[in-house]
Amino acid sequence: MSCKTLMIQGTTSDAGKSTLVAGLCRYYKNQGIKVAPFKPQNMALNSAVTVNGGEIGRAQAVQAQACGLEPHTDFNPVLLKPNTDIGAQVIINGKAISTMDARDFHDYKTTAMKAVLAAYERLCNQYDLIIVEGAGSPAEINLRDRDIANMGFAEAVDCPVILIADIDRGGVFAHLTGTINLLSQTEQDRIIGMVINRFRGDISLLQPGIDWLEDHSKKPVFGTLPYLHGLHLESEDSVSIEQAEHIQTETTLNIVVPVLTRMSNHTDFDPLRLHPQVNLQYIQLGEIIPKSDLIILAGSKSVRADIQFLFENGWQDHIDQHLRYGGKLLGICGGFQMLGQHIHDPSGLEGHAGSQAGFAYLDFETCIETEKQLRQIKTQFTFTEAEVSGYEIRAGKSTGKALANPAVIAENSESAISEDKQIIGTYIHGLFDTDSACQVLLSWAGLNNPETINYVQITEEGIDRVADCIKENMDLSTIEKCLEKYYP
Repeated sequence: MSCKTLMIQGTTSDAGKSTLVAGLCRYYKNQGIKVAPFKPQNMALNSAVTVNGGEIGRAQAVQAQACGLEPHTDFNPVLLKPNTDIGAQVIINGKAISTMDARDFHDYKTTAMKAVLAAYERLCNQYDLIIVEGAGSPAEINLRDRDIANMGFAEAVDCPVILIADIDRGGVFAHLTGTINLLSQTEQDRIIGMVINRFRGDISLLQPGIDWLEDHSKKPVFGTLPYLHGLHLESEDSVSIEQAEHIQTETTLNIVVPVLTRMSNHTDFDPLRLHPQVNLQYIQLGEIIPKSDLIILAGSKSVRADIQFLFENGWQDHIDQHLRYGGKLLGICGGFQMLGQHIHDPSGLEGHAGSQAGFAYLDFETCIETEKQLRQIKTQFTFTEAEVSGYEIRAGKSTGKALANPAVIAENSESAISEDKQIIGTYIHGLFDTDSACQVLLSWAGLNNPETINYVQITEEGIDRVADCIKENMDLSTIEKCLEKYYP
């Protein structure tokens, strides 16, 4: 293998690893280099369907886009999708193999590492440069044994590491020095430099701290990246409850999304958050539920537990009232399953075995099956000629009378629209990514003359913006010299 490899590790989760990898991927692609992203192990409920029919973390799909590539399972060979506080579905090379608790997965790591190294080797045979993203922090003492996500991987493939920290969180110097000090000597030697992320203010006031950090650690700071206001890149996992700054008018469409305990693929709603005519609000436990034109029930990794959560927090009464006053209701994937009569999980795939009553707005039931269905879909609505493009990631199979009146035309893809057209349910994620489909759904929800926003272009501009920021604020020539030393 002759490819070069550079790994980005962070002092914390959400330090900026995913964004830095995406930006570096786009920068090197623009230099004419065959570059690919890689994340050995990801834990996230936001996932994407690949061209080879597998499932990977959504962040790696964005990084693939930055490289000009279609998402592939080799970019993220191990994906963990939590379905309880101590357990997760384990996905290897794009396919779900089992549900394990933390201790079982710890024992399984040696097997998972084989899949990681095999995927990495396949990429090295195809690309000139691999940009690797770590997971969480490499200084988690309790996770060091059999590590496959951070330094365990870096040591296995002998690659250099850049450490990134988020100064906007505070304590950036403690984060960086503390992380380095908790590593073994060989791991410390592997770190070629550091990056400070999301800085606001006068850089000259930060310089004394950078000088101290470089002198103390004997490692260079390759750059300080500014806080990029208004940047949009899809989140790896955490739900952003920040509201987009739109001018509210009488014609603004108000959309409410309850935040579920195991909410998945909330990136479905990013185009709505960015839409100038939409006020999208995520409603968390304990918050007052406002009046709205549209309520959306999102996907969930534990549908039965999450609908029980909604029952317990008064959403049944609120949705009933919402529908009585003519509001619209949309369920996507797990949210679609909640619209039916019952959800059955006889094998306990998403928690303990059993059944749970749904909201019973539509006449159908769902059974959670062992075999997960993964597919990319391009079709159209039944009530308009507008195209729908998206993807399905689901283990449920729905049956019942309501499905005889589908919302979309797609073989082997259940959906439904109520007779009064107030309620739509579908398994398709990414509904709002396509301009035509987004316009249709916003019109259905009550928005007059909805604008198009070209979500794909917004994502491309976000990636380009990060790449330009890296080019302007990082010492890329020194990084490349370090790579030359590693790979003479």
